[in-house]
Amino acid sequence: MKNTTLTHIDEKISIPTSFSLGAQHVLAMDLYIVPIILAGLLSLSVSDTSSLIQMTFIVAGIATIIQSGLLLKMPVMQGPSYIPIGAIAAIGKTMGMGAVYGAMIPVAIFVALLGKPANLFSKLVKRFVPPIVGGTVIIVVGISLLPVAFNGIYSGERPTENIVIALTSMVSLSSFILIGCFFKSLHWLRLASVIGAIVIGTLVAAFYGIADFSAVGASSWLQLPSLLPFGELKFEPMAIMTMLFIAMIVLVETTGTWCAVSAVTGVDLNDERLNRGATGEAAGNFVCSLLGGSPVTGYSTNAGIIAVTGVSSRRAIIAGGVILLILGLVPKLTSLIASVPHAVISGIFSVICVVIAMNGFRVIQHIQLNERNMLVVGLPIMLSLGAVLMPRELVYALPEMAGYLVNSGIAIGALAAVILNFVLPNTQTELENAQQVESNAL
Repeated sequence: MKNTTLTHIDEKISIPTSFSLGAQHVLAMDLYIVPIILAGLLSLSVSDTSSLIQMTFIVAGIATIIQSGLLLKMPVMQGPSYIPIGAIAAIGKTMGMGAVYGAMIPVAIFVALLGKPANLFSKLVKRFVPPIVGGTVIIVVGISLLPVAFNGIYSGERPTENIVIALTSMVSLSSFILIGCFFKSLHWLRLASVIGAIVIGTLVAAFYGIADFSAVGASSWLQLPSLLPFGELKFEPMAIMTMLFIAMIVLVETTGTWCAVSAVTGVDLNDERLNRGATGEAAGNFVCSLLGGSPVTGYSTNAGIIAVTGVSSRRAIIAGGVILLILGLVPKLTSLIASVPHAVISGIFSVICVVIAMNGFRVIQHIQLNERNMLVVGLPIMLSLGAVLMPRELVYALPEMAGYLVNSGIAIGALAAVILNFVLPNTQTELENAQQVESNAL
């Protein structure tokens, strides 16, 4: 199902185009949100919070270059996942951050070996993530992130103004996409649609007096990373087991991201690519264990950006990784991104969520939606929304492991899709049809 309007993932686009597109991927990622949440849960000092944000950008940049340039070789940005937040906070409070990063090293080695040289990861994916599951996970990713986008719009002291700002950003992004698609001479509008929407949304926010860039002036120009910024590594068995469990859930999530990118670009997610991807995922988190920051994974947002801009070249993603590295080294630039009004990012993010979900429906469009398959697709969507909308006091009352899962609607939906597809009975005819659909998709 390749979209013929897209460039090929190996197309050699120019350096200026690569960096302009890479900047849009970075701007749409809100990388600073996860480390800010973690810093609050761990009651970190201002300097440690700044270090956590800085290292998250640097680790994400290095991991993106490793994954897109060397191992997975697909246009996938790496960024902090929401799934490990609960586990990191729990381990960090009881055993210290050294135990968090110490646990990540054996887990990273295990996941790396699962990919290369054991080549087991692709077998697990083919067994448990056929097209109906992959498509459902993509839909779950898009739909479960929509409430997050809307919460970003409705929250704050001035919700009415936030709604106007978000709507302006949504309309700007959609208009740029449509104009760029319908008028070939204005194709550049589609390429610059995200940046354009951010600029227009920020101008409207400034009109309402909401945009505040004072933090940019107070930030330093250069700050080099250091090894083990949160102290010596500790290898606690309980922390290792917890992080291993979380890593398996994150792998299901990131496989959904790869499926989303595969659906958008038409690139075959073959065994070799899957196994290299698992090793690339591990490599990024090994770097994280040494430099600090938040554990990184494939970012599904970027599949939406690819569909929006029509450019799937890996060069744009690698350029995005370089930009993340530079941002991590220059706190003033990180502050500039963090200062973009949240309503602007949330408005753009909501459009991207819709694009992601629609690509999931594209994956399953040729699968017969009988009663059994409707449950496989529908129940994970319901469960993921139930997790996202669950009141926080109920989440905190759950057992620890369940709480980790419920913190991510994506993880709940992905696991539900895998389990339902595995346990719900299927007739022989339906199995043969499913195998034929899978064969056609490959």
